[in-house]
Amino acid sequence: MTITQLKYVLAVAEHKNFTLAAEKCFVTQPTLSMQIQKIEDELSIQIFDRTKKPIQLTDIGQKIVNQAKNIVNEADRIQDIVEQQKGFIGGEFRLGIIPTIMPTLLPMFLNNFIKKYPKVKLIIEELNTEEIITKLKNGNLDAAIAATPLEDEKIKEIVLYFEPFVAYIPENNAIFKKEEIEIDDLNINDILLLQDGHCFRDGILNLCKNRNESGLKSFQIESGSFETLIKLADEGLGTTLLPYLHTLDLKESDKLKLRHFKEPKPAREVSLIYPKSELKIQIIDALRSTIAGVVKGAIVFQNVQIVSPLLKK
Repeated sequence: MTITQLKYVLAVAEHKNFTLAAEKCFVTQPTLSMQIQKIEDELSIQIFDRTKKPIQLTDIGQKIVNQAKNIVNEADRIQDIVEQQKGFIGGEFRLGIIPTIMPTLLPMFLNNFIKKYPKVKLIIEELNTEEIITKLKNGNLDAAIAATPLEDEKIKEIVLYFEPFVAYIPENNAIFKKEEIEIDDLNINDILLLQDGHCFRDGILNLCKNRNESGLKSFQIESGSFETLIKLADEGLGTTLLPYLHTLDLKESDKLKLRHFKEPKPAREVSLIYPKSELKIQIIDALRSTIAGVVKGAIVFQNVQIVSPLLKK
């Protein structure tokens, strides 16, 4: 069997469709099917159950796919070793970023990075944390920027910065008069939240767990946009919490409604994460140094209390 054949197997396992897998591998469907059949004949087993729609892995097929991922990763490492030895920083690099970080952090470092490393072809995807973890493990992402710690033994984390939570309090709210607030000032039923799937939402729920729960609201809304939450707060429908970097772009009139927490400030830990295989580590290091260079002037908070992005039961 060959590395190419194993890559075909992985493509079908991912897409659960021979035609789509062939398109992703830039070969014809008959060619891909024939090469997979050769492996199955050589091993005298069936990797895929073709009678099911979509195509499913057999039990032995799942074990083969797990091993194939390791083999393909190790084969890719050979080219990686050569490029590191030559000091080459280039090639395709797939980066995932969670939605609550993408709009603020990406504009801060992207231009600097592509100017400094013009041979790197960055392919950037906005994904939630669950999608990022799956794609990192499947080899469909090289690295990602997300809130941590993720407590996953297969993923490495390099902390980039700590980003405090900042409260957005409309004038009609009782705590608007306070210059600084405490976690105990918050009422979870009064906080407008991002929709399910955002780790920033889960962080808020962890922060406010068992605090000041009162009667049910007359409405329930979960949005995918901080801008929507701010507008609803301005209408007197509640308060919300924002990541610090997001507050830098608010209008001056809106900044008057921001209330910072007393120290230690509740904050999220933002990290560059990548598989333990450490493929393309030279590009990961280049990303880390570039981001560190631009955020050190914008975020200088140290006395913080890290809030987990993983929803605690």
